[in-house]
Amino acid sequence: MTLETETVLDRRRMRRSVAFWRTAGIVALALAAGAFAIGGDKLSSLAQPAQIARVTIEGTILENRDQLKMLDKIGESSKVAALLVHVNSPGGTTAGGEALYLALRKVAKKKPVVAQFGTIAASAGYIVGMGADHIVSRGNTITGSVGVIAQWPEFVGLLDKVGVKVNEVKSGNLKATPSPFQPFDENGRNVMQSMITEGFGWFRGLVAERRNIKTADVPGLEQGVVFSGREALAHKLVDEIGGEDEAVAWLETVRGVKKDLKVVDWKPKSDDDWGVTGAMASFGGKLAGASAAEVARTLGREAGISTLALDGLVSVWHPAEK
Repeated sequence: MTLETETVLDRRRMRRSVAFWRTAGIVALALAAGAFAIGGDKLSSLAQPAQIARVTIEGTILENRDQLKMLDKIGESSKVAALLVHVNSPGGTTAGGEALYLALRKVAKKKPVVAQFGTIAASAGYIVGMGADHIVSRGNTITGSVGVIAQWPEFVGLLDKVGVKVNEVKSGNLKATPSPFQPFDENGRNVMQSMITEGFGWFRGLVAERRNIKTADVPGLEQGVVFSGREALAHKLVDEIGGEDEAVAWLETVRGVKKDLKVVDWKPKSDDDWGVTGAMASFGGKLAGASAAEVARTLGREAGISTLALDGLVSVWHPAEK
């Protein structure tokens, strides 16, 4: 066999070998991608050591399906020994607070849950905290504001001045009442007051049950007063003064969680998924060194977007402007 023939054969063998390994690599990547798509969370949890999951509830509280799914996963994960909920929120919708409270109680049936209050944990933020087995608050945390409120503007006077009239046909005189396009009358007030009273009764009953207190015995609580963390402790609205270290220490000493476990942040997967608007915000934010989620939080704070988006009964605290 000539040298030239051997060279040709070697090249053919090399091509077959390269083709084989390329194909094998593509198949391996496809299998890995499929496995991740089907059970990525399970695979990643297998690779992680035992941990304390930390979930941050901040800003305006709404019912967030991705957030609730994440809490379900925390409850099911064999690698999560306990859940630490950091609350830094003035509140939000009562239904949003209720949904998070129920999700935390569901987790608490399987593993210990501790809440740590930051700067503010009021109204629906306090509802969330009551979903934990133990509440740790800063001494100067603003908390409490037990109550429900519904607000809306009335444009009737303005529309009259500019000569605009809103016409409507409805099935009953209480449909869409109250309305910003009609004067607020006694019938509308009675409808809203009934709903507010019922919602407040639920909130007040939850405080009495979870904190094992008589709400009427706490000065100002049933009137919606806010308390400092120290005042809240004196009234048994929280269990301890401190921060995350104290919250973790409670898990270790009282609930028997293994010491020195890593605290791992869990976040809903779709935090940065807003479609075209999100892509634009993400691009602009990255140019400025910020993530898309940070851009969203900034927009919400500066423009009041989160407040304007609230629908339904609201449990939220904000200081009076006057």
